[in-house]
Amino acid sequence: MADVARLAGVSHQTVSRVINAPDGVRPEVRQRVEQAIKELRYQPNAAARALARQRTMNLGVVSIGTSQYGPATTLFGIAEAAREAGYATSLVSLAVIDRQHMKTALEHLVADSVAGIIVLAPVATAVTAVHGLSPDVPLVLFEPGVHDGVTSVAVDETLGARLATRHLLELGHDTVWHVSGPEGWLGTDARIRGWRAELAAARRVAHEVIAGDWSADSGYRVGQRIARDPEITAVFTANDQMALGLLLALREHGRAVNEISVVGFDDIPESAFYQPPLTTVRLDFTEVGHRCVDRLLELIRGEAPAPKPPVQPELVVRGSTAPPAN
Repeated sequence: MADVARLAGVSHQTVSRVINAPDGVRPEVRQRVEQAIKELRYQPNAAARALARQRTMNLGVVSIGTSQYGPATTLFGIAEAAREAGYATSLVSLAVIDRQHMKTALEHLVADSVAGIIVLAPVATAVTAVHGLSPDVPLVLFEPGVHDGVTSVAVDETLGARLATRHLLELGHDTVWHVSGPEGWLGTDARIRGWRAELAAARRVAHEVIAGDWSADSGYRVGQRIARDPEITAVFTANDQMALGLLLALREHGRAVNEISVVGFDDIPESAFYQPPLTTVRLDFTEVGHRCVDRLLELIRGEAPAPKPPVQPELVVRGSTAPPAN
């Protein structure tokens, strides 16, 4: 730091301010210091910074359901944003979700002196487990299908389901059937709500939900049933993996796109390469991870974050949807 200060023509205290609170330094001075840091390839000592701040440059993450695309991609976004902000991440993954296991996970991270904690809570039991617990550090929740709050980040999954359903109705289908995710997932409930709301707004019949379990295998098994029902012409599946299995079952039964249209959800990278390419709803889970980190860092700095609109979904139209056959 002393070498950087000499090269930039400033005090070492100014160098410290540029590293830790750059907004409080005049732009021309900050530019000189940053250029000196770059020339000297100076790397701030994380342990020393943690000692000075009386906390580590480490964020804790409690994750549930990371075998699924949404939570896994959100976790990647958290790690990416944390790294860009100069923080490492410590992960605790929970297989059993109850209050005691959540309490133990939070206590473990606090004992590691993390600066704050993010809880990925895609299931209702995780939200219930964390409510009422008060770790000694700021905490942010990711809760799919709810509104953003001061300590929570959300995706508007209800709107995503409405977009999927509306697309099929606008193609001319009389109604839309829904293959849902498993019970207990917040995303399952949000997508059912959106599907029902759009059908109600269009005064169309909402048939009984067909439950899946997020897997392509469950989509395939549901597809065997759907393929044999001539009344079904449009299906909205709660994720792209179930849509994959469903499309295979339809193809095996000789059902073409103009006989049964299919819309997925999430826009996983492989969905553009399905046969046919899958119309789906894109959710930017990487952005969710970034927002979680941004919200947590605001709380760590003692700021009062303002609630923001939830991350917005986007309909991606490909080849798996078409007007119904005459």
